[in-house]
Amino acid sequence: MKHLVYRIGGVLLISCLGASLAQAAPTIVPLGGNAYITQSKNKSDESIDDTGLHNWDSSSTTISTYVDVLQPGDLQLSLIGGLFESTQSTVKVSIGDQSQTIALAPAGVANSAFPAGTFTINQPGYVKIDLQGVSNDGGYFGDISALQLDGSATAGGLLFANDPNNFYWSRRGPSVHLGFNVPTATEYFYSEVTVPVGQDPVGTYYMANGFNVGYFGMQVNAPNKRWILFSVWDPSNGSTTLVAKGNQTLVDNFGGEGTGGQSHMICNWQAGSTYRFVTRAQPDGQGNTLFSAWFGTPQGDNACGDNGQSGNKLQTGVKWNFLATWKYPGTSTYHKGVYSFLEGFNPDTGYLGRRGNFGNEWAISSTGVWTEITSAWYDVDPTGYNNQRADFAGGAVDNQFYLRNDGFFTPSVASHQWFYRQANGTHPDVDLSNLPQQ
Repeated sequence: MKHLVYRIGGVLLISCLGASLAQAAPTIVPLGGNAYITQSKNKSDESIDDTGLHNWDSSSTTISTYVDVLQPGDLQLSLIGGLFESTQSTVKVSIGDQSQTIALAPAGVANSAFPAGTFTINQPGYVKIDLQGVSNDGGYFGDISALQLDGSATAGGLLFANDPNNFYWSRRGPSVHLGFNVPTATEYFYSEVTVPVGQDPVGTYYMANGFNVGYFGMQVNAPNKRWILFSVWDPSNGSTTLVAKGNQTLVDNFGGEGTGGQSHMICNWQAGSTYRFVTRAQPDGQGNTLFSAWFGTPQGDNACGDNGQSGNKLQTGVKWNFLATWKYPGTSTYHKGVYSFLEGFNPDTGYLGRRGNFGNEWAISSTGVWTEITSAWYDVDPTGYNNQRADFAGGAVDNQFYLRNDGFFTPSVASHQWFYRQANGTHPDVDLSNLPQQ
């Protein structure tokens, strides 16, 4: 028995290869965790759920499935599904500039295999397999639950989402994180985030200042809606309560991944601009902690509206906006567990790449001592380290860290390592004692 050894995302994987490799069973790739509607017009009805593609009725729709093929070779492809509401249907299957037009038949039989031909894979990495309807006689192209893959390109192994219990998370994509070690009694944490132009698809959270019970950053919520979000979780016994909020801040409670207090501003921040973040962890002297957050925009940038602050008195060239102060009961602490992350939170846009540049991190002690943070521990969430997806990366370029995820790029950057950025040497001139309180 021979073994093939290969590496994905820093994880060593081993496949057993025997003399009967040619007779190995084909690989079934479920659309439920690996496919997206990447092009659609006229409000067509197609949808993808955990069981696959449904309501496929528009020839203008492209459905793309992504598979990481670990070696070049021939890829024999079939569609798994059924033809219903039509007696005949023709669809096009494409990989790059290679395409095959096939007929789906017979009608009315579920879990049929419709051969789509053989495609040539020239290099390892993610492969995008596109489906597009061509013609039918009933207005419906069929239900497709999976792709069946075989051939020499599969001999080295395939990486794709294969855990049905986590298809939602797999379609969102792997989130990536930077962890910072800050000195004891760090009361304030300052950082800056720049999103490169074109790296801000809908459904992205660029979380700048996280801590053990909360997080603060900026989101793309919809094509014309962007938020600055600051949330603090509830403790196991008790509830986080609002102490104060900014004039433009909206507050609510949140649920799902825990419960807590949420505050946000609607702010049309722009890719290509650099934004500043300050969080404060302040013991209140009564056994609780007050967590506060401020968002800094470039002077003259009215993305968040006019907050009435001149900006120059607080930091040259920056206008500061107060989000909120939340009281976290039962614990008296300064900053702990400080981190940043990048995530895609919309499973329908998990095929779009996103990147954030994180830099100029500083920890400020309760006595006013500024310490520059130039190292970060990089890791990925279970979607990455459980090998459901491998499109994640991080690193340090010049004096900034970067995080990158989604978009099905190759290669990944191995998780669980330290990155080091160049020091700026001089801390920002922000006057923390005069940050706005409304």
